[in-house]
Amino acid sequence: MVIIFILLIFTAGQFYLSDALSGRDQALKKLQRQIDNLADLLALERRSNDELRQNAAANAARLKATLAERDRLQAQVAALTAKEQAAEQQVLAGAARAAQAEQALASEKQISSNALAEVAALNQQIAALRDQLSQIAAALDVANAKVKQQQTQIVDLGKRLNLALANKVQELARYRSEFFGRLRQILGNRPDIRIVGDRFVFQSEVLFAPGSAELTDQAKKELDQVFATLKQIAAQIPPGLKWILQVDGFTDSRPIHTAQFPSNWELSAARAISVVRFAIAAGIPPDRLAAEGFGDKHPIALGNTPEAYRLNRRIELKLTER
Repeated sequence: MVIIFILLIFTAGQFYLSDALSGRDQALKKLQRQIDNLADLLALERRSNDELRQNAAANAARLKATLAERDRLQAQVAALTAKEQAAEQQVLAGAARAAQAEQALASEKQISSNALAEVAALNQQIAALRDQLSQIAAALDVANAKVKQQQTQIVDLGKRLNLALANKVQELARYRSEFFGRLRQILGNRPDIRIVGDRFVFQSEVLFAPGSAELTDQAKKELDQVFATLKQIAAQIPPGLKWILQVDGFTDSRPIHTAQFPSNWELSAARAISVVRFAIAAGIPPDRLAAEGFGDKHPIALGNTPEAYRLNRRIELKLTER
């Protein structure tokens, strides 16, 4: 019974197993068919992917070319834009130049009209000036005739003036000669009082002590005679003859430097002034006197000998015209 039961179980199991295996085979076949379908689909998908990859690569290449073309076109657009802007600027500049040219043309037209008006005015002025020139020419002819007449008169007046001046110079020279002649008679032929040209020369030792500008008593006596004679001669000189007694002081070349006389200039000027003051005290009008000091700058004897020093220390009196 057991064996039969086992056999039944085995048989049933075999039946069920066989049925299960059969169903599984069918399922496997179904799965195989599905797998084959999936394989076909996968192959199709792979082919599609390959095509997509190829299409993607082609698209990428086209995109790259498109981008390059876009960059090239953008560069061309930028260049064209720059050219357009430059052209616009040139157009604006040309318009500005045209406006300036129009303004210049208008200004030239205005200037031309003004110039024409000025030319007309100038023509009128020239005509007026010609009339004036003709009048001036006539007046010049009259003036030239007067000038010639006046020149003749001036030449005649010049001759008269020169003659009058010569007469006055001769007249003054006559009084000077008379003055010097009387002085020569009064003072005698002294070696320390000489007549040199038109000057009466006193050696300084006759009038002053060495290094002094004070007149000595003997000098005052000598000068009294000189100025008394001058007053007599001056009384005879006509009032219109402007004369003056010029007193010039000179020293020798040896320098002097004292508190009273810092240089030879001061000493020579002080001595000339002392003589002038004495002349005023003697009655000579101050406006007929002049004093100048020359120091040692105009010697009459050259050298450094005692004789040269003595001759250069002097007071000169000159009766001259003012």
